[in-house]
Amino acid sequence: MKNKLIQTLNKVGINWFLIGLFVAIALAALLPEYGSSQSGLPWKPVINVGIGLVFFFYGVKLDPVQLKSGLSNWKLHLLIQSCTFLLFPLLVWFLLRFFPWIDEDFKLGVSYLSALPSTVSASVVMVSIAGGNLPAAIFNASISSLFGVILTPAWMGVLAGGVDGELDFWSTLGELSLKVLLPVTLGILSHGWLFPKLKRVLPKLRYVDQSVIMMIVFTSFSDSFSQHIFSAYSLPVLLGIGGIMLGIFISVMILVYSMSTFLGFSEEDRITALFCGSKKSLVHGVVIGKVIFPDPAILGLVLLPVMFYHIQQLVLGSMLAGFFGRKNKA
Repeated sequence: MKNKLIQTLNKVGINWFLIGLFVAIALAALLPEYGSSQSGLPWKPVINVGIGLVFFFYGVKLDPVQLKSGLSNWKLHLLIQSCTFLLFPLLVWFLLRFFPWIDEDFKLGVSYLSALPSTVSASVVMVSIAGGNLPAAIFNASISSLFGVILTPAWMGVLAGGVDGELDFWSTLGELSLKVLLPVTLGILSHGWLFPKLKRVLPKLRYVDQSVIMMIVFTSFSDSFSQHIFSAYSLPVLLGIGGIMLGIFISVMILVYSMSTFLGFSEEDRITALFCGSKKSLVHGVVIGKVIFPDPAILGLVLLPVMFYHIQQLVLGSMLAGFFGRKNKA
């Protein structure tokens, strides 16, 4: 009976990873002092090490020959980056112009969401689970973060009428290189001698991926709850913003998957386009937002739609990744 129940839940996308995400959010609401940046606990270095391990083992999995072939798929890369930095902002611009009933306090945050780069770890993890083109996912997630340093404030200048702020490009580039590019490169260089030794245990390393994501979710939401971001607005208002974010997320996913199908992409490339082209990074949203929006009160309002979108893309994305993974395995 127990095994049958677990199998039924897995079929509809409800697995231990998804349950873990809800538990992480619940713990963040109940015990925000333990996960916030003010807790004194070493969350940041632990998560940084976890991300480094995740990308190192991704690199170990990659055959350099296949990686070279994957990076040459310029049509896929162009579609993903166009969806992230062109389709998404234009869709939100249209939404805000023709649906004026959206609460004025949150329009800036919705605009900011549309201009953000894609996630790095979550996109790659979900593409891996779904059976997509992993080399292309790593490439696009990484390059999206670099583009975001320039394109996010540029788009905000258009969508928000100009925002003051100066970004430290080289610092961001150095941090991204240290956390993502360096571990992946070391993993690829180790592929020849390390992959045969770890081939049997590599599938189990998905638990490392999932643990890192849950830690990121817990610490991110702990900061939000500790700062009482949600308490200033009534439940109907918050649910309305959540519904708008859900509508945007579903619309973007349908558009991205339809475009990749129209262009004749393979199933692996369609999966990669779907997950990389529809994701937005909460981590980059917080980091870049602190520079663009120095007023903490404004920043809190700006980040609220981003956080709604973040949890929805994690929950729905994990369900969808599990669906594709089971489909490909079958």
